[in-house]
Amino acid sequence: MDWPEFVRATARLGVPLSSHQEARLREYTQRLLAANRRVNLTALRDESALLQRYLLDSLALLPVMAQTLGCSVEALRARSLRGIDVGSGGGAPGIPLAIAWPALRMTLVEATAKKARFLQEVTQSLELPVPVLSQRAEEVAHQPAHRERYDLVTARAVAALPALVELTLPFLRVGGWAFFPKGERAGEETQAALAAIQILGGEEVQKVPYPGSDAGAIVVIRKVATTPERYPRRPGVPTRRPLLRGTRKGEPEG
Repeated sequence: MDWPEFVRATARLGVPLSSHQEARLREYTQRLLAANRRVNLTALRDESALLQRYLLDSLALLPVMAQTLGCSVEALRARSLRGIDVGSGGGAPGIPLAIAWPALRMTLVEATAKKARFLQEVTQSLELPVPVLSQRAEEVAHQPAHRERYDLVTARAVAALPALVELTLPFLRVGGWAFFPKGERAGEETQAALAAIQILGGEEVQKVPYPGSDAGAIVVIRKVATTPERYPRRPGVPTRRPLLRGTRKGEPEG
């Protein structure tokens, strides 16, 4: 995929880009490619793969978000919602979303210091008002400034869904939505995560096919109840001991 093809593809998604937005995405891509030679930010090593599987897949969340919230993509992009991207790595989907949706108040969470430094440098260079938190999600989610303060949460290639919901749902206000790009195992992961979703206050699981693709799905979860204060558990515990079927709400933390 080259840039003209990418721009046409975003228009087909219903996410047309201004020349300024396209220029920002170009700069972001070039900086990501250069930094990726020094720091392992993504397994995608060439521009074509980044355009298809990093940028376009990130922007494909917008029509799914709009449909979920019952509005057009244009109307969604005018709304000043608060979003958080957990385990941002090289910045997807948080940075592409922030570029294409200027009204979105996005925050990035990345625990690895080298990756967080890249995110801080690139957001400053692109003049994006996007805070970068270089901390573990398990710690940030217990801070009053971030706990249940967000309308939207995203995460890409962070963990299997049973662990991922514990790392992310505590950030959402009641009534907020989680959007998780997943591969061909989306259905299997969703079934495994049903207990965790319920314990953490989630409901209304949907698996939405990726727009314009027959591979993978976007798992959508609505927050309908307050997350119990004990969650997320200590750093590392959600991935080592995910909340699986048979776990009870009153079970002591691991």
